[in-house]
Amino acid sequence: MKNPFDSNPSAIAYPATKSPRRAFLKTCALAGTSLVLANRVATAAEPSAGAMPTSIFGVIKKRRSVRKFKPDAVPEADITRILDAARLAPTSGNQQPWKFLVIRDRAKIDQMKEACVQRALDYYDKRNDSMTTREESEKSARNNYSNYFSAPVYIVILTDNQSQYPDYNHWDGPLAAGYLMLAARALGYGTVFITDAIPDVVTKTTLSIPDRYTRVCITPLGVPEAWPDSPPKKKLTEIVAYETF
Repeated sequence: MKNPFDSNPSAIAYPATKSPRRAFLKTCALAGTSLVLANRVATAAEPSAGAMPTSIFGVIKKRRSVRKFKPDAVPEADITRILDAARLAPTSGNQQPWKFLVIRDRAKIDQMKEACVQRALDYYDKRNDSMTTREESEKSARNNYSNYFSAPVYIVILTDNQSQYPDYNHWDGPLAAGYLMLAARALGYGTVFITDAIPDVVTKTTLSIPDRYTRVCITPLGVPEAWPDSPPKKKLTEIVAYETF
């Protein structure tokens, strides 16, 4: 008797039996078992911190603050997708007050690094209680900023002081930054929300940012040298209240 699956080259062939129906049921049972086992294997292990998330909740869970990067270039198309996501962030009265300054010129990136190192040394010179030498302080600062400035791309997130509702800029700006960082993680890139570590005066002076703009933060964008582990997070029971306090 001809096997009922002979006409399908992708199906599993079994020897002819006295009952085609029995062969059919046997094949379905084996196929079902295989699917169950495959699903168990796929979901058995928790993805590593560097695994590509596959849902919005996965992106949120896997986002990390990254401070050391590989030199791998970030394609123009990926930068555009990330910025396009950032511009869709919620905004007061749909005013969209943001401006995104993208820096890829290594000379400018190195200028920012040197300016940060110099400010660290200036701070050292003003202190009277330092336990280290100036040379040690400079070495430490250079090592620290070499990591911060190791990415191939930097994005300064700004808001326009001449927007329609400037008093609301300080809420709108961080929302755009958050969207940007989640979009970057979705594509496999690391970021970090930097404020004081790279002072506002450094970016303003080095990058010739006009006075009409206020910086929200600056973030590197690139492939992490390694994905950091997640720091401890508070439990929901510590931070959520329902109806009243």
